[in-house]
Amino acid sequence: MSLVRLNIKGISYSQTQNGAYALILNEVDGDRKLPIVIGAFEAQSIAIALEKEIKPPRPLTHDLFKNFADRFDIVVKQVIIHKLVDGVFYSSIICERDKIEEIIDARTSDAIALALRFNAPIFTYKNILDKAGIYLSFSPKDKDQKEEDIVSEDIVASKGKTSAASEDYSGLTLQELHKMLENAVASEDYEKAVKLRDEISKRDKK
Repeated sequence: MSLVRLNIKGISYSQTQNGAYALILNEVDGDRKLPIVIGAFEAQSIAIALEKEIKPPRPLTHDLFKNFADRFDIVVKQVIIHKLVDGVFYSSIICERDKIEEIIDARTSDAIALALRFNAPIFTYKNILDKAGIYLSFSPKDKDQKEEDIVSEDIVASKGKTSAASEDYSGLTLQELHKMLENAVASEDYEKAVKLRDEISKRDKK
């Protein structure tokens, strides 16, 4: 069976499952998307790994695993989503130590969170993508909207929805925004941190 490489398109809050998130994987050499439902903690961990500018004050579980692996010279070479049963994706982490390769079974969300930290590629088999992959359909009103904005309208890095999404930071100075960003990271309110970082980046481009 042939492997298909995937990259991460985004994470969005699930409107159908309370407390769940949809991780959207994109076919690298194609147009299909592979949506995977994951939990809030895993969504937070993946989002933190994607947001390079945000450094947690303490290591998250997947950061701890990365530190542990680095200490003992274990490298994650790749992640393969190898099975789909009753809507549940199963994955393997391909590791290497002392030129000996090992395969470790893992939940897909954990495997992807680790792949990001090791800069390891993510793959699935073509038959899984044929079965579960989707093509985005664009309505006329969406023609002028970027695809990534539709796929991931609500990038999140929190354990659940907070009021950060509705806060208006336009009246604050850059100094105030930077201070709030530091406080948000220190208190591990990563959704708010992402919103503040986006507001700061928007100001810097002007």
